[in-house]
Amino acid sequence: MKSDTEQPKLMALDLGERRIGLAVSGPGSLVLPAGHIVRGKLAQDVQQVIESAREHQAQGIVVGIPYTLDGGTGPSAKLALGFIRALRRAVSEDESLAIHEMDERYTSVEAEGLLRESGVQPSRDRASVDETAAVLILQRFLVSQEN
Repeated sequence: MKSDTEQPKLMALDLGERRIGLAVSGPGSLVLPAGHIVRGKLAQDVQQVIESAREHQAQGIVVGIPYTLDGGTGPSAKLALGFIRALRRAVSEDESLAIHEMDERYTSVEAEGLLRESGVQPSRDRASVDETAAVLILQRFLVSQEN
């Protein structure tokens, strides 16, 4: 009954200081915003991400890594890589949930531009920026998998 058997369902994360933006893939290359998680302690954030992935029946999680403009690992990228390590440890028993990494440079800026074009003021709705950035991360990942 599944029409999207060629592509496993994925959930993407845009890791921010205050929120984690979420997006999920649907049939074909459809990607939709899926809300956000308000940040707390690392272990709590990891558990909420895993619960959200299960709720959305995701078979994989794509985590955006904010590399520096020259491709280096700055403070934000180091935090994201630490989150990925914690996430991998937490799902090690559940082999059906794959963890993927994706370069997310410029996604927040691009997300703000898209929201402005649609009439939303990004400065007043930061959660929408996080969700939209997660959508862009997942779209980039899916395109990278096609090549």
